[in-house]
Amino acid sequence: MTFDQLISLPVLQNTQAELSLPASWGQGRTVFGGLSAALMLQSMLHQLTEQDRRLLSFSCNFVGPLLSDESFELSTQLLRSGKNATQMQTTITQNGQPCLVALACFGKPRTSAITVRADDTCTLTELNDKQTLPYIDGVMPAFIQHIDLNLQQGALPFSAASSSNLGGWMKFKAPAKPNLSVLHLLALADAWPPTLLQLCKGPTPASSMSWYIEFLDDIALAGDEWFAMEAVTHQAEHGYAIEDAKLFSQDGKLLALSRQTVAVFDS
Repeated sequence: MTFDQLISLPVLQNTQAELSLPASWGQGRTVFGGLSAALMLQSMLHQLTEQDRRLLSFSCNFVGPLLSDESFELSTQLLRSGKNATQMQTTITQNGQPCLVALACFGKPRTSAITVRADDTCTLTELNDKQTLPYIDGVMPAFIQHIDLNLQQGALPFSAASSSNLGGWMKFKAPAKPNLSVLHLLALADAWPPTLLQLCKGPTPASSMSWYIEFLDDIALAGDEWFAMEAVTHQAEHGYAIEDAKLFSQDGKLLALSRQTVAVFDS
């Protein structure tokens, strides 16, 4: 199934849903975290009755592995809907154990005299098809077969690189219908490997523990466009790392800011 088919599952319209995800969307022993997060956000969007509110922020804690080809429960709760903002929480549990917990904040535009423009610019060069990574079964995570990653900055994982910066273009192989949205960007933002894996000398397990992403505006772009990602390792020590990323549209507009805490097991 494609990403769009999965986020369009009718069961996600319910506050309580039971579903499973195919192994083709696996990431090691767990389901691709970007897809899991997008399903939780889609559930929230179905419960958002105030259509004048857009997604401001989304945070997710990866509590435990979510196994593919096994049923799990997704539960969404409206925490509060005030005059200007709505807060929701979604939890995914499997075999009675919590796997992911997410919080999202939605807000409506208001009149304000304060305007500070984001002046961040994308430093990636134009797309070069030769830099798109080929999918290699058994070497790359299974979910990569659905995604194109065009590496421009940094190196491949486990290459003993000297820099932890990472940057490139990304898109789903199957064009989005009817258009790209925050759901697509949220999922793709998690498609790249952790920045510090390129520092490792050989295969090394790593896992995202927490993720916080802020969206600067609504997203409605052509279904076959690319997103850009530029990430840096903010700090790493004692087996944990913090990485920051900026996410841009293909025309260079800053769309979102991301921060993840990653655990690495290189000892």
